[in-house]
Amino acid sequence: MKNWAGIIMAAGEGRRMVSKIPKPLHKVCGKEMIRYPVELLQTLGVSHIVVVVSPSTELPLRNALGNSVDYVVQPVPNGTGDAATWAVNALPSTIDNIVLLGSDSPLIRLDSVRQMLDKHKAEPNVMTMLTAPDMLSEDLGRIVRDDNERIVDLVEARDWNGDVWAPAEINAGVYCFDRGWLQDRVVEIETSPKGEKYLTSLVPLAAQRGDTISAVASEMPEEIFGVNDRVQLAQVETVMRWQITERLMRSGVTIQDPASVFIDSDVTIGIDTVIRTNTCLSGKTIIGEGCDIGPNSVLQDSRIGDGCRVTASMLEEATLEAGVDVGPFSHLRPGAYLETGVHIGNYVEVKESHLGQGVLAGHFSYLGDASIGAGTNIGAGTVTCNFDGTEKHRTTIGEGAFLGCDTMLVAPVSIGDGAATGAGAVVTRDIPQNLLAVGVPAKIRESS
Repeated sequence: MKNWAGIIMAAGEGRRMVSKIPKPLHKVCGKEMIRYPVELLQTLGVSHIVVVVSPSTELPLRNALGNSVDYVVQPVPNGTGDAATWAVNALPSTIDNIVLLGSDSPLIRLDSVRQMLDKHKAEPNVMTMLTAPDMLSEDLGRIVRDDNERIVDLVEARDWNGDVWAPAEINAGVYCFDRGWLQDRVVEIETSPKGEKYLTSLVPLAAQRGDTISAVASEMPEEIFGVNDRVQLAQVETVMRWQITERLMRSGVTIQDPASVFIDSDVTIGIDTVIRTNTCLSGKTIIGEGCDIGPNSVLQDSRIGDGCRVTASMLEEATLEAGVDVGPFSHLRPGAYLETGVHIGNYVEVKESHLGQGVLAGHFSYLGDASIGAGTNIGAGTVTCNFDGTEKHRTTIGEGAFLGCDTMLVAPVSIGDGAATGAGAVVTRDIPQNLLAVGVPAKIRESS
């Protein structure tokens, strides 16, 4: 694919979204729409990817995609044909072929585009298209063939004079082009009454010249669904959400009620894990094998080891090693790291804290900016008082410690291995190992 370039059209104004956010940056299953065609082209091994942007969308798209692609600015929104002209003229001379996609059709499948590429390379086509035969659509362009089944025209929905709900072969908006042909022909596209040049005008232009156009029929017509407004955004997400859950179930994951579960496209789940109802798995969450997640749980950008259970709880950028039990009704915030065998019960909040192997925190506690040693028991109502109104401070608790109910640990403070606190203790000074501190403020007793 070294002599191939990818062009992604992302300069449209997207007015129907009624949004201050550029349409390509609206998310489907947790990922901006623009990322789907970019990642598809990267997976295909396309050597050069160009995103066509407008002056108003250039900065936000650059912020989203960084240096993973090149950018070409279409100064004035004069249509897709004009956008393609700017893009193809910016390509290196070594590029012989082009694959062109939209930025608002995240359901387009890798297999479909690969079939297009193979067909384009195997045949003397100047243009190869992806289409959906026998499709019902009121707002997508229609392929017109002659008596010999040759493609002779592409009629936009707004120009179609027939029944808009009659089955037709629908244009998916995904094309392969011979680079030289495209570069020569885009300048011949006539301007519409609206002052725009449409890329689809290349179809009748090629037919009139006798140039060869071919098409690949989609095996899953729903992949051509695009997004023009928020209704279609929801429709596309519904399709993709089912695709994600189906893929996971066929790979060995149990999902009790797929309709009530929301799983983002980059989530990974191991075999024999059960995802229960009303659970949301977002971002780049990774879940191991044999876990039980939900019901009513939210996991965002978290890493979950094998054999964990998370019940009716929220995890944000948290890490659980194997065999950890969380919930119900607990909240693990960014920086929470729980080693093997940790138990977090109901109404426990953990933030920027490392809990060693086998730590128990069963009830109503806040553990923030803390390091807690293995085998320590956290009594109900324990709070690490980590904020002094200006700065955050850390609490360090050794191994095998025992904190009584309602212990207040006023950071910075250190609790030694095997140390203990009495119920209601307010700890403002370090407690040496194997000693007991009680009272307000807590004082050391001779022995525990």
